[in-house]
Amino acid sequence: MDFSDLGKMKEMMGQAKLMQEQMEKKLAATVVEASSGGGVVTVRMNGKKELLRVKIEPTAMGSSASDLELLEDLIAAAVNEAGRRADEAMKSSVQGMMGGLGLPDLPGLG
Repeated sequence: MDFSDLGKMKEMMGQAKLMQEQMEKKLAATVVEASSGGGVVTVRMNGKKELLRVKIEPTAMGSSASDLELLEDLIAAAVNEAGRRADEAMKSSVQGMMGGLGLPDLPGLG
């Protein structure tokens, strides 16, 4: 390995660090929304999968234990769907960024 190879490696490492910083900013800025129960429960989540907001329609409030269990299930379903949407959004972003590097397709990233 000669000095030009080391210089190329340093440049690649710098680009990788820059991409990581850009991705972290994009994760924080990406917001997805998902709902369940026909819109009874709606959640917002960022790309880091941090739950930002939970909205529950007043009609969801019942007085029985089964109403409470249903509401809990609807919240879980909405959060899980938002997580899937966050994953999809980030996968798309990563593929776009990787495409700009001119790298070959790697198994598991496409």
